[in-house]
Amino acid sequence: MIGAIIWGIVGGAIVGYLGRLLLPGHQNISALMTVIAGILAATLGGIIATWLGVGETRGIDWIRHIIQLALAMFFVWLATRMTAGRHSQAPRPRTP
Repeated sequence: MIGAIIWGIVGGAIVGYLGRLLLPGHQNISALMTVIAGILAATLGGIIATWLGVGETRGIDWIRHIIQLALAMFFVWLATRMTAGRHSQAPRPRTP
């Protein structure tokens, strides 16, 4: 049980950072947000791949990994969009 949780975190971190690397542009999000996006992408991607019948194959599960990377890119993009206003410059005072 603990091993599965640790591998989920490690695998999610790898998937999250690969998704962030493949996503064009600058993503101004924290490492924690990247790992969370990766964990969500790895979990949801595995569920979708199993639902499609390609979750477990004899060799490397390429389709599952592609689904997970695409979801990681989407979740990193979503996290970047959600935190875009928070990382901007300090508000300028209004001029009358």
